[in-house]
Amino acid sequence: MFVQHFHLTNFILLVSLLFLPTRPNGQSVDLLEGPDSSGFNLCSTQNTAFLGGEEVVYKIYYNWNFVWLSAGEVTFRVEDQGSTYKFTARGRTYSTYEWFFKVRDYYEATVDKQTLKPIHTIRDVKEGGYSLHEEVSYSPNSMKATSRRKRGRHDLEVRHFDLSGCVHDILSALYYTRNQQYSNLRKGFTFPVKVFLDREEYPLTVEYQGPVHQLEVRGQGNFKALSFSPQTIPGHVFEEGNRMQIYATDDQNHLPLLIESPVSVGSVKAVLKSYKGLRYPLSSRIH
Repeated sequence: MFVQHFHLTNFILLVSLLFLPTRPNGQSVDLLEGPDSSGFNLCSTQNTAFLGGEEVVYKIYYNWNFVWLSAGEVTFRVEDQGSTYKFTARGRTYSTYEWFFKVRDYYEATVDKQTLKPIHTIRDVKEGGYSLHEEVSYSPNSMKATSRRKRGRHDLEVRHFDLSGCVHDILSALYYTRNQQYSNLRKGFTFPVKVFLDREEYPLTVEYQGPVHQLEVRGQGNFKALSFSPQTIPGHVFEEGNRMQIYATDDQNHLPLLIESPVSVGSVKAVLKSYKGLRYPLSSRIH
């Protein structure tokens, strides 16, 4: 079933991989470098893409034996806290699935408002009989992190990590990267990304596949979109070599519209269900 093969962590990661920066000439970017002539700087960015009060909901479908089943949804929210933003993502299965497998996942990231770098993150996972609570604190320069993790009834485990650069967590990466521009990028180039997830840094690649002149999104209408194909992390959810397809609005919001991906059994689709509090009108909508 869906919940056995696609956890909220992976969905958030898929969305976060959507908007990572490249140079305007189409060359790949080394995510560990500082500011350069293109203006790219992973350690600091000005927010021009979202506002406090934004809320976006996605409905998640699982395909098994050629049948698409609606299984759950995830809600992303932004809260303006003065000198910081608080990003949250809350995922749940629908009641029709909870007799079989119940999911209640919560993610939170407090980030510096001037740089969008993570300060403190929370990951609280309840999936069937499995539970995990983890909090990660980042040093001011994001070069060190401290993880406090508790799995089920096990004792609290504290570990310290040296990071290779100004690494984002999966939530801060999503909002940081929505601020990048793609109008001058060439179709077919690939670029690396790196996120700190589950006490590891993951180097992946993303292929930009260019604009889509008209994309139909169920319940939302037709949009001009941007198309991306991120690499996935092999494991119990994704097989080696899997890539997914992601479409986002071709406007200043850079809002994910549709995500499709193969998983170890079947495939998964996440579709934009609702939104409010966007910073800009969805000018990419085709009327």
